[in-house]
Amino acid sequence: MAHFYRAIASLFPKSLRKKVTQALFYANIDIESHRFFGFVIVFSLLGAGVLGFFLGLLFNRLFWLIFLPSLIILNGIVYLWLILLVDKKARLVEESLPDALKLMASNLRAGMTPDKALLLSSRPEFGPLKDEIDIVGKKVTLGRSIGAALVEMAERVRSKRLGRAVELINSGLESGGSLAVLLEATADNVREQSLIDKKIKAGITMYVIFIFSAASIISPVLFGLSSFLVEVIQKTFSNLELPTTAVSSIPIQISKVSISPTFIISFIVIFLIINNFMAAMLLGLMSKGKQRAGISYFVPMLLLVIPIFFLVRYAIRGLLGGLLGF
Repeated sequence: MAHFYRAIASLFPKSLRKKVTQALFYANIDIESHRFFGFVIVFSLLGAGVLGFFLGLLFNRLFWLIFLPSLIILNGIVYLWLILLVDKKARLVEESLPDALKLMASNLRAGMTPDKALLLSSRPEFGPLKDEIDIVGKKVTLGRSIGAALVEMAERVRSKRLGRAVELINSGLESGGSLAVLLEATADNVREQSLIDKKIKAGITMYVIFIFSAASIISPVLFGLSSFLVEVIQKTFSNLELPTTAVSSIPIQISKVSISPTFIISFIVIFLIINNFMAAMLLGLMSKGKQRAGISYFVPMLLLVIPIFFLVRYAIRGLLGGLLGF
């Protein structure tokens, strides 16, 4: 099967395969990228085929109308999962970095050599950073210079802060200055940047709440009301009977409304999904600085917006349906 997966992967552009390879590398997933790529493609084809067959029968739609979007969505979910793993690892490393640098500086002040100070700064509470420090320790033990091992560590984590910290450590090692002082200053700088980020997030909390409320609560309520209003107007016009002489004298031609309530509801549901996806991307950009971080908002928003729409629609129909003859 491995050869089959590689053959499937080779059919796709090299740039696309390279992105998947980089994501697997950053996420520390020890699997051949071509096999992983081919595996995902094959099983997404099978999954999209099953969805296309059953949903096509359920909703009386063409197979390809469901198969193609399902294929794109399934592949997109896997790639987004990889990207979120990469971002989570970088975030955890950045959170642990100041404490690790402080601990390494303390070890240096205690008289340890730089390589030993680095190895003893590996603690379980540092999470992914501990694993990276352990890898550096193994390479240094096998004869690799500590500077080169640190550079390779920075290349395995997609974090600019870690890259800058490694550059400062290497420059301190090369210049022969006080590495302990440099590490402490770097740790303070990283911690200060984290505090600034938290203050910025706190300042935009009201905007985040407003966008979330508008997209997930207010929009479905308004669409629930408007969908019922469309039904009322449609029924009113369908029951409206005017004499031929009266109709000919009216400058506006009144004709039967041909849009069905099912079409209106389908349109509103699709619009709400797209609208919430865009709002989630905006929330991710505002709160975490990355659009893809909005995926964590999208699922809760989607679970909220669709039920609210149908609940409001059902409630309005129950309250006013008897009055209007529904």
